[in-house]
Amino acid sequence: MSLDSVRAFLSEKAPDIRIIELDVSTATVTQAAEAHGVEPGRIAKTLSLKIGERAILVVARGDARLDNRKTKAVFGAKPKMLDAEAVQELTGHPVGGVCPFGLATPLPVYCDVSLRAFDEVVPAAGDIHAAVRIDPLRMAELVNAEWVDICQDIP
Repeated sequence: MSLDSVRAFLSEKAPDIRIIELDVSTATVTQAAEAHGVEPGRIAKTLSLKIGERAILVVARGDARLDNRKTKAVFGAKPKMLDAEAVQELTGHPVGGVCPFGLATPLPVYCDVSLRAFDEVVPAAGDIHAAVRIDPLRMAELVNAEWVDICQDIP
């Protein structure tokens, strides 16, 4: 269902974006970068977090790490990663295939400014074998994401 929900979302909002389906797993940043022939930073990983009582999604470059101090300053509390079951239930996507498109539950989406280093990023597309190539600014626009600075600086 997950890949289908992403297909439906893109068909309605961005029919020009093609879903790339591969035979190999792209569940981790390393696997995805290798499979798509890009540097790990270009993989747009989607983190499913709980801040207090609310669940949110944060999309960041693949080689970025959350900065707890910055995250707490922006959201008012320390983030906690959701477990795989909660991720699947809220997003409709399996861990490793989570993306901000075609969500089962409407969730706030935030894009870390680290993504702006690239003209094209590769987020998953609802499955561990699927992804898209997209301009990060367009991705943020499609999912009504808010831009935040919550990752550690990349040297």
